[in-house]
Amino acid sequence: MPPVILAIDTATHTVGLAVYDGICVHGESVWTSRNFHTVELAPAIVDLLAKTEKTINEIGAVGVSLGPGSFTGLRIGMAVAKGICLANRLPIIGIPTLDALAAAQTIRDLPMAAVLQAGRGRLAVGWFRAEEDTWISTREIELMTPQELSAQIKSPTLISGELSETDRRTLARKYRNVQLASPAQALRRPAYLAELAWKRWQDGDIDDPASLSPVYLHHRDPIPG
Repeated sequence: MPPVILAIDTATHTVGLAVYDGICVHGESVWTSRNFHTVELAPAIVDLLAKTEKTINEIGAVGVSLGPGSFTGLRIGMAVAKGICLANRLPIIGIPTLDALAAAQTIRDLPMAAVLQAGRGRLAVGWFRAEEDTWISTREIELMTPQELSAQIKSPTLISGELSETDRRTLARKYRNVQLASPAQALRRPAYLAELAWKRWQDGDIDDPASLSPVYLHHRDPIPG
């Protein structure tokens, strides 16, 4: 039986797990955690493996969300992913959180802003453009308020990701240029993280578990996309 990849995403309050083998998503779990990542994550992994009738010995690699995101959430996800990999001598693949979010969106002939809640009324924003069948990051990831994001949009742009009701109302005022993905389309699904990690794993592009670390954003400090 071919090995599967386990995907772990704890970047925000939205937590996700997926089991994938390159052909089939055997199982996927997404839930909202109120800062209980520490107590919820390991049992959820055990539960998902049981539901998919997989064992820890059938995991061939682990994909983990790198951020940006919550300091605590990212740290917990990374620690669990590294623990599984080091204990079982498995490769680990880190995937930027916004890349996984972008991968879930239908390819369209317009730019996209993928966003995550970053606390204190701010969003972590990554900019993408469609290139053949892939969304490509085009700018640095940065922190901004919904009002600042709205002000930057001068032409039709898709916006997808974690947005509160207030954020959606703010951005929807610019209805001529802002195209908001629906809440279902904007959900960060771990199966897409698993697909991206699987591709890198098959290409032999894995990370060093000793040096792999989460990506954190600080106010006004952009990072490369």
